[in-house]
Amino acid sequence: MLRILGNPACDGVTRRDVLRAGGLSLFGSMTLSRLLRAADRSTTDHPARAKSIILLNLFGGPSHLDMFDMKPNAPAEVRGEFKPIASSLAGLQVCEHLPRLARWMHRATLIRSVTHGYNSHNPYAVLTGYTGGDDRENYYTKRSDHPGISAICEYLGLGPRELPSSVFLPALPGYSQGLRRAGPYAGYLGKQFDPFFADCSPKFDREFDQDKSFYDPVPPIGEPRLPSIESLPNLTIDRFRKRTSLLAEVDQQLGGFERSRDFATMDHFQRKAFELLTSGKARGAFDLGREPEDVKKLYGKSLFGTSLLVARRLVEAGVPFVGMTTESRGAGHWDSHEKVFSMLKTYNLPNLDEITTALLQDLDHRGLLATTLVVVMGEMGRSPRVNAKAGRDHWPQCGFALLFGGGVKEGFVLGASDKLGAYPTERPVSPGDLVATMYHLLGIDSQMAVPDLTGRPIGISHGGTPIREIFA
Repeated sequence: MLRILGNPACDGVTRRDVLRAGGLSLFGSMTLSRLLRAADRSTTDHPARAKSIILLNLFGGPSHLDMFDMKPNAPAEVRGEFKPIASSLAGLQVCEHLPRLARWMHRATLIRSVTHGYNSHNPYAVLTGYTGGDDRENYYTKRSDHPGISAICEYLGLGPRELPSSVFLPALPGYSQGLRRAGPYAGYLGKQFDPFFADCSPKFDREFDQDKSFYDPVPPIGEPRLPSIESLPNLTIDRFRKRTSLLAEVDQQLGGFERSRDFATMDHFQRKAFELLTSGKARGAFDLGREPEDVKKLYGKSLFGTSLLVARRLVEAGVPFVGMTTESRGAGHWDSHEKVFSMLKTYNLPNLDEITTALLQDLDHRGLLATTLVVVMGEMGRSPRVNAKAGRDHWPQCGFALLFGGGVKEGFVLGASDKLGAYPTERPVSPGDLVATMYHLLGIDSQMAVPDLTGRPIGISHGGTPIREIFA
């Protein structure tokens, strides 16, 4: 059942919920009545097929030609260095450096015709479905951005009240570059609906210069973590120890300050973050010390493997949407303008092969895969021709998405590209279609609209429609 203001719609509304709802009226057009109307619009005549989504975003743009859409008969400058191998799905070949995933392809839906025109490393199109952005304008998140699927989950209040509706791991997209990339945020809905972002400080086995080692990266080791109390804006450890009632302090602060939009938004963020940090469920999800050693070994020690282990623990606790971005200082990015084959075979492909199959195996073993949609994709593909520096350049015109569990077909391939892997020749799929599909599988009306800064209704899938051919 859809949760409204923290409680199921059939339950009573507590004073705490009333205070929360009343505070929402401070956030521009987001009034209680509008929230209730939005919640009503989100209900559909179909049940949710997935309780949660784990989106593994391969930051930088993974090369479809060297992974799941290989062209062994193309010229050498197109087909590249890698050899295809047979997978567990008859007739489907994948890269030789993905042997574990090859054994899972009979459980997957593979889309080989993802296409759009948004040439940017921001996950803006991936998370919102909107492809009309401009890299110069949308490089950084801003108030007028369209909300991502993570923010819509927050807006609708999905999941248990003591946990956020969406979490990003191992940190916010762009953290290693000191920026906040557009995509996961709530934009014109207001900061109060931003997802929760973990934090991390990866370790490395040697010192290196990031610029000089960009195409010869060093693997990051570590775990995502909850941010410290001290990191919350205007919230010191002394205040944390002294407060006996968070709501009482909120009341006192609201009584002493002008009820401006900025203040109200920040106060809501503090309250949400504080509640998360003091939630036993949240702390437990991030405590990998509770995991058996054989499970931790399955995921490995890379920052991205441990992030997926935390992701599994979060969906197990009931978080509806978890995003994991392969971004860090050092290895992880897929932006392969140079040395693409070296980058892929020495780290990216083996690491992806290990951590993705670990997640699938773990979810399946626990009976969670049927209700958890796992999506593996990037913001774009890579160019058909290998350049003079043994790299592949940006190519949003054609890419892939790999899906498991959560209501999609097993052993199914949708779409195809031309003989060079440059453009789709069958069933082109847009980011809006993918986002609409994720909404649909979560039981959210993919054609729902939310108000922008002027109050104008904007569709949350931006013209995309659910990809019904892939539904189980």
